[in-house]
Order: sequence, then C-alpha cells, then structure tokens
Amino acid sequence: MPTATRTAPAASAPARVADRRRLPGPDWLWAALLTLAVTTFRAGTPQLWRDELASWNAASRSTGELSALLQHVDAVSGLYYFLLHFWISAFGDSPAMLRLPSALAMAGSAALVVLIARSLFDRRTAVFAGLVFALLPAVTRFGTEARSYAFVVLTVTAATWLLLRVLERPAVWRWAGYAALVAVSGLLHMVSLLVLLPHAIITAMRWWHGRRTRTALSFVAAAAVGLLPVVPLVLLGQRQVGRQISWITTPHMRDISGLWESLFASPLVALAVAALALLPLGWPRGRRPAVELMLLGAVPIAACFLASQGSSAYFVDRYLLFTLPAWAILAAAGLAALRPRAVGAAGLAVLVLLGAPDQRQLRTEQAKETSDGAGAARVIVQGYRPGDGFVPVRGKEERVFMIDYQIGYHLPDRVRPRDVFTQRTAVASEDLFPVECRQPERCLGEARRIWLVTRATDDDHGDPYNKLPAAQTQALKKHYRIARTTEVRGLHVSLLERVK
Repeated sequence: MPTATRTAPAASAPARVADRRRLPGPDWLWAALLTLAVTTFRAGTPQLWRDELASWNAASRSTGELSALLQHVDAVSGLYYFLLHFWISAFGDSPAMLRLPSALAMAGSAALVVLIARSLFDRRTAVFAGLVFALLPAVTRFGTEARSYAFVVLTVTAATWLLLRVLERPAVWRWAGYAALVAVSGLLHMVSLLVLLPHAIITAMRWWHGRRTRTALSFVAAAAVGLLPVVPLVLLGQRQVGRQISWITTPHMRDISGLWESLFASPLVALAVAALALLPLGWPRGRRPAVELMLLGAVPIAACFLASQGSSAYFVDRYLLFTLPAWAILAAAGLAALRPRAVGAAGLAVLVLLGAPDQRQLRTEQAKETSDGAGAARVIVQGYRPGDGFVPVRGKEERVFMIDYQIGYHLPDRVRPRDVFTQRTAVASEDLFPVECRQPERCLGEARRIWLVTRATDDDHGDPYNKLPAAQTQALKKHYRIARTTEVRGLHVSLLERVK
C-alpha cells in the first residue's frame, strides 16, 4: 500500500524569494503551453451554444450599439463584450477564434497556478499543480467557451498571487496592482468579488502571525479602491437582474454535490480532487498553506450558497469557476506528498484517465449545443431563393434557445432570408432579441416561400409548428402549405409555399 509522508515545511520568505530567483521559468511556461494546447485542440468543433451566441451577437455590434445594449441587458458582461468586439474586428468570428481568448486566459491562469503552488509549497507541487490544472475537463470546457469565465479565473488567480506576494513583501505598487485586479475581476463578473472574503481571512491570519497592522490596513484600502469602479455596474446590474438570472433557483444542500461535480465537468475527477485535496491538511508542516487554499476554494462557494437564499440566486458552477485553481493546487499538494514518488505520478495518471471520457466528449460537435444549427443552415442554403422569408421559433419561452442566431451564424452573406415576424430588430430595440409583430398576419408580406425552423422535442409528434406562438401558427397555416420538412438533430426545418 502506498504511504503518505509529510509535505516539506513552508520555506521562510527570504528562502522562497531566493528559490524563485533560481527558477528560470520553464515550469510555469510549460504549464501555460500545455493548457493552451489542450484548450485549442479541436476548439472549433463544438457548435456555439446559446450563451456563446449571445457573446457573438453582442460583440458583433458597433461600439455605440453595444453601449446601448448594455443599458438594458447584460451589463455584467459588458467588459468582456468590448474585449471580444475588438478581437473579432482583428481576427474574425469563427468558433475557434471566438474561443481563443478564453484559451489564452486559461493558459495565463495555469502559469499563475504554478507560481502560487511554488510559493506555498515546493517545485514538485508546482509541477503537479500545472499538470493537474491543464488537464482538468473544466479547464477544457471553459477554455473553449466564448464567455468571460476564463478571464475571471485569470484575474482572480492573478489577484491571489499578487496578494500572497504583497503579504510577504509589502509595496505600494503591489497593493495598487491588487486593487486593479479586484476591479477588473468584478467588472468581468460580480460574483468573483466573493474572493475578497478568503483574501481578508488570509490577511488576518498573516497579521495575527506577524502583527503588521499596516499590512492589514493596506488590504482594506486596496480592496475598497478595487470595489469603487464596480459600484456603478452593481447598481445597473440590479435593475437587470430579472432578465439575467431569473432562471436560477434557490439552492438546497443537495445542490452542493451537484455543483461540485459540474465545477470540474466530470463527476469522477471531482471525487478524486476532493480526496486529494484533503491530504495536505493532515500534515502539520503543510497545514498553513493548505488551509489558506481551502479558504480560497471553499469560502466563495459557501458564501454564494448563503447569498443565494435571498431574492436572487447565483449558485451556478461557472460563476464559481474562479475557485478551480485553489482546488487544483490542493490536489497537486496531495499528489506531491505521496511516497514513494512514483505513487504521486501514478495518481496523476489516474486523474487524467478518469477525465479522459469527458475530455473526449467536450470535443464533439454537440458538446455544448444539442440542436444542429449548422445542419439546419445547410438545408436552407441548399434550397434558398432570393426573396425567401424566415420564421424561427421564438416566443416568450423559446427565444432563450436563440434558434434564429443558431441559424444566422452559419448562413453565408449571400443567403439572407427576411425575418418575417420581426417588427424591430434586436439592434434597433437595443436588446439581444428582436421585437416581434403583435399581429403576425399583417407582417407576412409577399414572400412566396418561408423557411420555418422549430425545435424538435420528444413530445412534438413531428409537428413542424412545435411551440410556435399560436398567432404565428394560425397566420402561416392560413396562407402557406408545407412543401417539405427536413429533420436535423433537434430541429424541424420546413419549407412553406404560399397557397395560390
């Protein structure tokens, strides 16, 4: 049976500084490059899902149009949308290009994970931490996601690393950098500000050990300065909360295990990380850094759970993704402590094998979106004629699936059927969704043919009008007949011809 030995004692501050000077850099560099390779491998294969389509839709607008949108919806994602807007302008909007910024952010996070692990433990733990983080299925999942979550991981991890540095060697410029990172984290996603709770506890613990009151006061001042730019966003976000997160339900205790599994994008990997993360707490010499990491991982989750018991809930895995680096380092410390050393390497191999099925699934076409928007677009392209109309199922309940954007993203510029029931476009209405006609029959126009796209569900019995609003169904049935219906994964694509 493999045995565990004590971790190496945490080095003194001068020793750690000297140790970092001797490290030329390849550990963090190789971790970053490995993470980048993992997150870019087949990154363009999965079809964009609705949240990514929202990012594409918003970032594709002009800066003026985007600013107008954020006054009404998605203000909490505004900074990311602007970054993505300029990225698209430079590199295009293919799936791989839309996701590459997130891959780069995850690569940067991997480098910081190694640096944090090295400062708290030793080089062996740092190497394990870089490998564990790079090969977590969740890193692949959100490193190939055109959303802000990977950037939140990057900025929160950078803030944590800088806090640990400044607690060892206080300097005004380090505190200023910390305040800036707190501000950027909050602007990218407000829930990330929960990391200030474990940061405050760690600062208090270090203060208790050294009784440096100036350091504690500097933390309070830096955190306050970092929060100031986020206050207007919080106030604006409160007005939009009904549209943004109304779908999130109040969590119960049983939901914690579900969040833990989804946080790692793999139930088996989540279980293995939980077991490994507990090991460093069992040895006195490695206990202090392990406790600090446990605070960084557990406190935001617990605080989010408690905050979600109120009128608004925030208890979602991706909102708490910024805790992932702490769990990765704890698991790495557990692996590094195992003896003989080969057992630690074997444990890493087992962790990778446990996540292999999930890694493979994350690179399939339907990893993120179950309906085949690309296939539906191909059907329309093959049969398109100039002057054709287009009716995607929207309605009050269905518009969140963004069927119109699923199709529109994949249509070439030469194929642009008129969105028949749109009274005012999403851009004109300063929203993510267009305003539809209240009297659909008056909006039909003279289109001889209309492409109707609706969702295929288990209980629709092949109905091509499935979940289409009743008034729209009535108008179409009155003036058109179904010429043909093509089934693609998750969608009905029907060609309607006008009745003479």
